[in-house]
Amino acid sequence: MSPSLRFPDPQAAADVLTFARRATRLGDGAVRLRADAGVLALSSAPLAPRTLLEAVPTVLGMRFLPVDPELVCDLTVDAGALAEGTQPHTVRLPDTSVTAPWAGISPPRGGWTDAGALPASLLASRAQWGIAAVAEQVPTDAGDDAVHRVRSLVWGAADEDLGGIPLGAAFAAFALGFIAGDELAAVRRSGAWTRVSLTRGHVLVRTAGPPGLTAVRRTGASR
Repeated sequence: MSPSLRFPDPQAAADVLTFARRATRLGDGAVRLRADAGVLALSSAPLAPRTLLEAVPTVLGMRFLPVDPELVCDLTVDAGALAEGTQPHTVRLPDTSVTAPWAGISPPRGGWTDAGALPASLLASRAQWGIAAVAEQVPTDAGDDAVHRVRSLVWGAADEDLGGIPLGAAFAAFALGFIAGDELAAVRRSGAWTRVSLTRGHVLVRTAGPPGLTAVRRTGASR
């Protein structure tokens, strides 16, 4: 029998599957599951460098949920392989794990300082602008490498409307369903990391090595 995660209520289990379903369409489609002291940290990477030489920021979407306090784990799996368990408060895990370079990167636990706030509506509008920009620039019948290059250029660019945060942060919040209603997302920084926190989840961005990506500027024709 496949191993499973046990949650205190069916809603938490459903939330895990919703997160996984959205993550299957983003980045490499993998999800990292870290559980300790009754808390499960779910994370995926809508944007991450494929090689050490690629100057692309790492953008992680993260959500925390209550889980069986006896569970301790740290594994990365194919998001599409997570499934409903035999009971409504469980999630069935796949028999095998996967390798994802970004899963070896952990944001700092402390040292965060306040860096303002962003309206959720702004994150949504910038994400939608970026989605349109990617669709416009991807060539017809483009291969995976070409699509990755376009996504990296659009989502990895520092965005003036977001205070210099890469546009991919807005995309991650939007695509993972973190934006709901009118709220202010708290922005905090720690070293090379920036965290954008909403009620439904967090987006964490680690800036790339050599800054070579052009900032995305507001233009009337693009809105």
